[in-house]
Amino acid sequence: MSFTRRELLERCAAFGAITLATSIPLSSLAYAWDEAEKKVPTPACELGPFYKRQAPSTSTLRAPGDAGMPLALSGTIYDVRGAVVPDAKLEIWQTDNLGHYDIEGYRYRTVLEPGTKAGYAIETVMPGHYPQRVCQHVHYLVTAPGHKPLITQMYFATDPVFDGNPDKNYTRDPLITSRELVRPVMIKGEAKQITAVVNFDLVMETL
Repeated sequence: MSFTRRELLERCAAFGAITLATSIPLSSLAYAWDEAEKKVPTPACELGPFYKRQAPSTSTLRAPGDAGMPLALSGTIYDVRGAVVPDAKLEIWQTDNLGHYDIEGYRYRTVLEPGTKAGYAIETVMPGHYPQRVCQHVHYLVTAPGHKPLITQMYFATDPVFDGNPDKNYTRDPLITSRELVRPVMIKGEAKQITAVVNFDLVMETL
């Protein structure tokens, strides 16, 4: 059984699970709760010329011996109400460490169906720069019934192009449509086994 925000607040108050130290009506509290959980849609970016259909489904894009810093990339797919999108399909593609896309095959490309928890996680490498683009990036195409398709790109705050200040310098790449697409990078592990860790949640608009 599921409850509306107001019904849940009423039940919690009735059983002493919540104390309302305010004169605000429960309906207003429920509305404020809903508003607090709402999310802003992920800004869109162009699809780019290197998209390929029918990539294999794999969470491990990095093969043993691949050059480049290992990258653990993960996130969750939400709608604008803050609810997870359990039936989403997620396509991800990027260059290798040297900035080359695999045009003949499907290296560094995957299609995922995150499922009921709407979470994804892949093991890959930090993509390289390539001549036609300014910044390192990872491409995303997300689709789900009842939602607008989301085409976007994720960027790295550690990219040398930003000179350590992505807030000021993210516009150096004219295809970066929003500062929100530039994500912080956490470094984990020991000196010989470091991994870059990035979280990139995606928020889809409903139709």
